[in-house]
Amino acid sequence: MPSPQILPITQPPSSSPLTSRASDANSIMETSSTALDIMLLKEDDEQRTGVLVSPLFEDDKTIAYKPLLPRTSSYASSTSSSSSGSNTYKQKRRRVKSENFLSYLSGDGRHQTIDRDIENGNADRAEKFLLTRFGLKLSKYIRVAFRWIARFLALGCYSLFLLPGFLQVGYYYFSSSQIRRSIPYGDKPRNKLDLYLPKHIDGPKPVVAFITGGAWIIGYKAWGCLLGQQLSERGIIVACIDYRNFPQGTMSDMIYDASQGISFLCNNIREFGGDPNRIYLMGQSAGAHIAACTLLEQAMKEVRKVESISWSVSQIKAYFGLSGGYNLLNLVDYFHSRGLYRSLFLSIMEGEQSLKRFSPELLILEEPNMGAAVSILPPIILFHGTADYSIPSDSSKTFADTLQSVGVKAETFFYEGKTHTDVFVQDPLRGGKDQMFEDLVAIIHADDAEALAKDAVAPPRRRLVPEFMLMLARSSIHCR
Repeated sequence: MPSPQILPITQPPSSSPLTSRASDANSIMETSSTALDIMLLKEDDEQRTGVLVSPLFEDDKTIAYKPLLPRTSSYASSTSSSSSGSNTYKQKRRRVKSENFLSYLSGDGRHQTIDRDIENGNADRAEKFLLTRFGLKLSKYIRVAFRWIARFLALGCYSLFLLPGFLQVGYYYFSSSQIRRSIPYGDKPRNKLDLYLPKHIDGPKPVVAFITGGAWIIGYKAWGCLLGQQLSERGIIVACIDYRNFPQGTMSDMIYDASQGISFLCNNIREFGGDPNRIYLMGQSAGAHIAACTLLEQAMKEVRKVESISWSVSQIKAYFGLSGGYNLLNLVDYFHSRGLYRSLFLSIMEGEQSLKRFSPELLILEEPNMGAAVSILPPIILFHGTADYSIPSDSSKTFADTLQSVGVKAETFFYEGKTHTDVFVQDPLRGGKDQMFEDLVAIIHADDAEALAKDAVAPPRRRLVPEFMLMLARSSIHCR
């Protein structure tokens, strides 16, 4: 582990006579008790030096210092030996508390505490700790940049304009009896999924395994609530799979988590009324990329006859990619120009040498022995808005062309004038007829005449946000 950052501590000099140093030392220790509870003060007995160990940043060099006051002055007492003994005991007790606290924040103690919290059912505490810790780590990558500040302000305005709809969706998420929240599918804190169940399950229902977007950084399973609500009203079970974001995990971890979640569904969805023979894999934005990588990796494992396989590509009836990117070499510079800086993006993708490995389009064209893997892929259906500035619609077009060139059944749906969030957020909040949603449901119910008949007479969805607020939200988040 790299050396922890070491910062100097200076102690204020005493302005009182020698006879009152003991009372001044007591005052300093009392006013500094809160700081001492979160610091580890080490002293060199020979050189009389101390160091402050900060666990939050691990890459900087050690800086030694000498305190302004000698060690003896902190403990000197001109009144009585009992007062000196009491001060020494307090100092030792505070050091023990500091060491215990630091062992929680760094090293094995931290991981043991998190594991113990999970084992004791206190997963919420562990998850909050992880979010705080990785938020601080992420800030090192982002730093203070004007473009990021502008993006966060735009995101805040976007959320404010859509707040009436978000509040209604949030109320449904936390109050509906049709949602089974945070079902664990693995042993990591983020290995959970939400299940959206139809009101009436009179037979095995089709299942959509959904992986949400979020630029590989802010993805969360609850982002799929609106889609889950819509599809469950049409008799379709939706499973929103959570996964580790960066910097908690890199691309390999995200693919691993997605695969674990899909495996759980393939092996357990029957217990919830789902049809294990009608499972559809779907992802949006970064989630579409993660889902595509997961599907392709699983196909390669099956072709190579890897022993540790807990689900099969043959169990996936189709793949739906919504506003996804599939060739990272073509997108890395574009993302950089949009604010997802190259250094940050390469950290997410485990370095520039891994861009090809995590580009499904390039793997299909250039990976040796890929022919056998692509031959077992399910049909690929890609949805994209033509006015998408976050991930250009050409990403879906070139990926579909590549798939078709190697014999994979691929189909594209382009929505004129729709942006990155139009097809996933604004259009569903607008109510009425949502073209992308209707296309999706028609594909899932293609072999079910009874379900298609119900879809034809389904009432239009009610509007959740006024039109002028939708327009304001669109302009705030999708400015060039």
